[in-house]
Amino acid sequence: MAHSIRLDPTPAQRDYFVRAAGTARRVWNWALAEWLHQAALGQKPNAMMLKKQFNAIKYTDPVWLDADGNPWLRSIHRDAHAQPFANLAKAWSRYFERCRTGERAYPPCFKKKGRCKDSFYLANDKFKLEECTAVLPKIGRVVLREALRWPGKILGASVSREADHWFLSVQVEVLEKAAIRRRTANGITGVDLGVSSAATLSGGEKITAPRPLRGALRRLRIRSRRLSRKLESAKVMIGIRGRVPKGTRLPVSKNRTKGAKALARLHTRVARVRRDFTHKLTARLCRENQAVGIEDLNVKGMLANVRLARAIADVGFFEIRRQLLYKALRFGTRIVLADRWYPSSKLCSTCGTRNGELTLDERTWTCASCGITHDRDVNAAVNLQRIASGALGTQSALPEASPTATSVLLPEYIR
Repeated sequence: MAHSIRLDPTPAQRDYFVRAAGTARRVWNWALAEWLHQAALGQKPNAMMLKKQFNAIKYTDPVWLDADGNPWLRSIHRDAHAQPFANLAKAWSRYFERCRTGERAYPPCFKKKGRCKDSFYLANDKFKLEECTAVLPKIGRVVLREALRWPGKILGASVSREADHWFLSVQVEVLEKAAIRRRTANGITGVDLGVSSAATLSGGEKITAPRPLRGALRRLRIRSRRLSRKLESAKVMIGIRGRVPKGTRLPVSKNRTKGAKALARLHTRVARVRRDFTHKLTARLCRENQAVGIEDLNVKGMLANVRLARAIADVGFFEIRRQLLYKALRFGTRIVLADRWYPSSKLCSTCGTRNGELTLDERTWTCASCGITHDRDVNAAVNLQRIASGALGTQSALPEASPTATSVLLPEYIR
């Protein structure tokens, strides 16, 4: 498990974090360029050989020396410029594996300052935690906002930045007994995900998402326009019209830096509000139920709808499903995925009659066989609950239920 803890660094420590993250980014770009160069020559590049090649030149090559001719890498802990080689090897392995399986694959790309996440790695033997203090190499003690949450063996950590805040993400090997959480109830529920209501439960409860992007959209546009005007002013200052030529650095003013930070803080706030809602919702569903039925939604296909894409992304359908799957293992909850083509909304939850003419804009409909009026979302959630009940009882729930409905395989110690 990993626990992300916010740091309260001093200005000098912030400066070191920026330089260490920049070092990791620059070493990644050097390694990737060298990998592509060797591959173009017909060689078989290897991350370990690249690392040895880099270690042989990092303190002597003029490219890696400062203005006084000193190796500036000595001021940065070695983990920051050693881990990028391991990350690059994993990235290429992941790319080749997806190519072999026929999945859509993208090769590793170069990282640009300001366009990638600033972070660097720390090995488990290079730092230590003392309650609300972390002792990091080169900079000493850094104040933590909270103590480490998980007991167990520390495997490693990474320092990363979100807007103008720095976080220490600690990876901990947690014992199985410590990872398990007890459920407060043993219900069985179906969850229908939607835009108007983020989650509709089979009991009739509708949970509305905060949709933070919609609330912050006006301020995002204002701050984006402000930053864009500052960029245009920087282009005019050096006599550039149109696109900026590759490799050209625009002059950075203090106002432009402040505008970029203000925009980044607003984006970060939107992401945090959405993340907070998603974690609370998924934790509640797993904590209160022994089985949860959800649909296997084609989120990528749904995002192709230009009218609904922003609203769907603002709720975060895929993230809700991802969190349910891993939290279910901690609470011993069974997650049942209904087939993508299962007609949960069109199937009458009372008599089982299918309404094939139901359109997307009809939020309520009346069954022609039994005459009961259904709320579209609640009806779908009830049908998903039946599938979850059937899977829990290891029997078929409905004739229309997909035979490909699956469930999370729980470890033996929590079954």
